[in-house]
Amino acid sequence: MQDVAVIIPAKDEADRIAATVTAARKLPGADLVVVVDDGSSDRTGQVAREAGARVVRHSRNRGKGAAMETGAEAVRLLDPGRHLLFLDADLADTAAAAAPLVEPVRAGEADMTIAVFSATVKLGGHGFVVRLSREGIRRATGWDATQPLNGQRCLTRAAFDAALPLAPGFGVETALTIDLLRQGFRVREVEVPLAHRATGTDWHAQVHRARQFRDVARALAAREPVIADRLRGRRA
Repeated sequence: MQDVAVIIPAKDEADRIAATVTAARKLPGADLVVVVDDGSSDRTGQVAREAGARVVRHSRNRGKGAAMETGAEAVRLLDPGRHLLFLDADLADTAAAAAPLVEPVRAGEADMTIAVFSATVKLGGHGFVVRLSREGIRRATGWDATQPLNGQRCLTRAAFDAALPLAPGFGVETALTIDLLRQGFRVREVEVPLAHRATGTDWHAQVHRARQFRDVARALAAREPVIADRLRGRRA
């Protein structure tokens, strides 16, 4: 039974996207792989298509949340009854090990699963953004997330639609968890042997983390009325 669609947001991942797509297509029930080329300046989209993915392209970079929405809409047009499995573009061959994320959703035991990587990945300073997200989710819902920023998630279509519109940029995972828990959806963490590219410590990596921090903080502020009111007051 083909009941899962894999959605892979990607920007400038031409070196890894073929391996990721090839591995994702091996997942049980997941013959549909959609890559959203989010304004890449390299051959990401072409390489993904050659590897067997359906490709949708943004003419400019619109951020992860927008790419996820575009991918889900493409699946709705192609086969609306499928569960949605989101994977990062840089998983490469390890994407083939994502099946445990699907199983609780397929069995009706969870509305969204979140991956917990069994392998340790060097954070390179990424930890302060993780702490911000984890503490924000705990304040908002009382739930303790192990890897709150993990983008490897499987959702029912109903759960995904209930979270729309998604938070912009890198705030999407934090907001998705809060919004679904607050609406009573069942969220479960699942340990999987996946691994993505280790986070660096150079200037570009530091800028990336600053953007993550900004987006997560904005997502949390929008979901905490006291903070949101203060921010609006400062802008007034």
